[in-house]
Amino acid sequence: MSDDTPDFGPIQMLVLGFDDPAFTGEILPELARLKESDVIRLVDLLVVKKDVGGEVELLQHSDLSPEDAETFGALVGALIGLGTGDEEVAEVAALAGAEALEDGHVFDDDDVWFVTDSIPEGTAAAIALIEHRWAIPLRDHVVAAGGFVLADEWIHPKDLIAVGAAAALLAASD
Repeated sequence: MSDDTPDFGPIQMLVLGFDDPAFTGEILPELARLKESDVIRLVDLLVVKKDVGGEVELLQHSDLSPEDAETFGALVGALIGLGTGDEEVAEVAALAGAEALEDGHVFDDDDVWFVTDSIPEGTAAAIALIEHRWAIPLRDHVVAAGGFVLADEWIHPKDLIAVGAAAALLAASD
């Protein structure tokens, strides 16, 4: 990895809903297994559970050390600042990003209350920022070979179903 390449893999935001928030412990062990294998790392995880009476339980977790969290915040801030085309703004944004993640979490109280207000009673929601660690060596080799990303998309089963449905409509109209 070169000195100017961040030591973070691609970040995915995954938002999940649960109709029955009676978690039985199958998700966290799998996340731990993936972390131990260095496949993923949780940048931040926020789970909000609202019971039928409206009582809220929260779980928040990050695999980042305090130093990694501040580095991540600085990197995100700097990249946003670079988008302005002004290096001074990028420097200020990097400092602000590092400060924002001093508590080790991307998701703050506003996010908690937004999720809490958005989910019905008797349900739960989880928001996870997942770093794909497996992609770091691949990225480094692509960069070393002079390559760069032209496109980047996730293809889900529902996307393939939509392609099939569109093809069937097209075939029916012929």
